[in-house]
Amino acid sequence: MAPDKESRHTWTSAFGRACGVLLQAIVNGLSLTRISPNVLTFIGLLINTSAAVLFGFANQHDYVRMFLLAGLVIIGAGIFDMVDGRVARQTQQVTVFGAFFDSVIDRYSDVVLFFGLLVYYARANRLFYVFLAAFVMSTSLMVSYTRARAEALIGQCKVGFMERPERIVLIILGALFERWGAMAPVMWVLAVISTITVVHRILYTYQQTRHLAPVREAQVLPIVLRDKETPPRPDLSTPDAPHA
Repeated sequence: MAPDKESRHTWTSAFGRACGVLLQAIVNGLSLTRISPNVLTFIGLLINTSAAVLFGFANQHDYVRMFLLAGLVIIGAGIFDMVDGRVARQTQQVTVFGAFFDSVIDRYSDVVLFFGLLVYYARANRLFYVFLAAFVMSTSLMVSYTRARAEALIGQCKVGFMERPERIVLIILGALFERWGAMAPVMWVLAVISTITVVHRILYTYQQTRHLAPVREAQVLPIVLRDKETPPRPDLSTPDAPHA
């Protein structure tokens, strides 16, 4: 038993190292071009958009081929999603805006893929799955939003399972195996587990914040409103004092 376990461990380790070497080679090549990581992020969105077009233009005669192509295209987009951050670190181009931009573009990539599926189901007159695709598109955004909003309040909220990598893997599997009708159950799994993830994050944030004191109304007013409602302070600066 021990040799078998060791051989399996060696094989999986070797495969992981090979993938890591290949990924690092891609990162090294892109780093030499000095390309902006934000450009790589945007290219990933464009590739996902082309996959969404393949979903949307599929019909009852060629949907297997179109879904297979879309799945392969999404895999290509995933490569850009994996390397943009690594390129940013290797070329010392890590910025706060870069992290923000990456998060925003990821949301667009999610939406465009589900929108492509929505168009496919609409053209196929499968109205129930039109609503299901719209629901999954909404819950995928809510999974990200609940985490972002919670982390603005409590620092960290990584609970739940159905985050973006899991969603993308499931969409890829559904697209590659649509010959056997895989996308429909994938949509159900996404709908159910994404909803559970949102509820989990709501409950977790409630547990983390319920001991906090109530927030006064003045603290929750938008800054712009407070500035408008607060009377201007008298100018106490001297004539020769520098202005910031």
